[in-house]
Amino acid sequence: MAKRVFLIVLDSVGIGQMPDAADWGDEGSDTLASIRNHPDFDCPNLTKMGLFNIDGVGGKVDSPRTCYARMREASKGKDTTIGHWEIAGVYSPKPLPTYPNGFPEEVISAFEKATGRGTLCNKPYSGTDVIRDYGEEHLKTGKLIVYTSADSVFQIAAHEDLVPVETLYQYCEQARELLQGEHGVGRVIARPFTGEYPFQRTPRRHDYSLVPPATTIADVMKAAGLDVISVGKIYDIFAGKGFTESHPTTSNENGMDTTMVMANRDFNGLCFINLVDFDMVYGHRNNVEGYARAMTAFDKRLDELLPLLREDDLLIITADHGCDPATPSTDHSRECTPMLAYGKKIKQGVNLGTRDTFADIGATVLEWFDLPTDGVFGTSFLKEIKNA
Repeated sequence: MAKRVFLIVLDSVGIGQMPDAADWGDEGSDTLASIRNHPDFDCPNLTKMGLFNIDGVGGKVDSPRTCYARMREASKGKDTTIGHWEIAGVYSPKPLPTYPNGFPEEVISAFEKATGRGTLCNKPYSGTDVIRDYGEEHLKTGKLIVYTSADSVFQIAAHEDLVPVETLYQYCEQARELLQGEHGVGRVIARPFTGEYPFQRTPRRHDYSLVPPATTIADVMKAAGLDVISVGKIYDIFAGKGFTESHPTTSNENGMDTTMVMANRDFNGLCFINLVDFDMVYGHRNNVEGYARAMTAFDKRLDELLPLLREDDLLIITADHGCDPATPSTDHSRECTPMLAYGKKIKQGVNLGTRDTFADIGATVLEWFDLPTDGVFGTSFLKEIKNA
């Protein structure tokens, strides 16, 4: 009998500050608390599943339909890459490098030499603001717009009429080869744009991630001959390592559409899903209303997904960090994350308390498939949640 796991990451849906949040400038951050009282927040499915029964969240319901936990991040980070890696069984003792003052001269010089093009900007910037402020100079000079953010990213923006997308991707691959070791940023990101001033970003963004530094659950499962399916940017986050197929998406809704296709399909393995709009469209833009509406929209899609789950399916809903839209910061926040586990063979109403690492999720997924967990970080909680 085929087994399936649907592991959905609600990108940035944190549930309250980590104990060390002050060290990261994130004291008081609580993404869920910032959106739950908005009038457009309406999540009956997540409520019944036990989202508000999780320790520290508040608002319990009787007889929640899942096993649930508050997850703490053991790794030193609050970004997409380290968060997802930890979910998949990798501990990162050091944060990935960030560049609040821009990239050093040796990095920029090496990049310019590799591409044969000059650069503009080289400082932290909003992706929409940077093309507004540098787009015309880019078109006049042919120089590439290089910028970063509070995350560990090296971003390259270029107008599609001047730099074809495939050429921009080649430049990103060259940057990825250069940015290793000390300057091994989590992601190099292609940011194509088009049109006339003030310009518009296109959906042809592409991420080039570091290869995970240790074995992930995707590696273990692929080696065992199981399907390891990416929906959204998961494939990019892991540099493709361990995955058997990839389905890029353009939005949360498109991500859930793709998830429904997978749920109607016969496969034996993991469907690993990232819903990025929470973070990219709403969290980073301090849009509380939009964030609340996005959560409501996801909750409605659960009405479609839950009936499609089969006897040997496991659904896990979690997140990778916070991005509180109600704080002055537009950066990610160092927060705990939710974990809801649901399935026909999963108990209901079990509170797993606070777990010390996101990696317990990955270890649980491996045990679901009767695979060894000793090669990855984390401790499975499957025995605590599965019916005898």
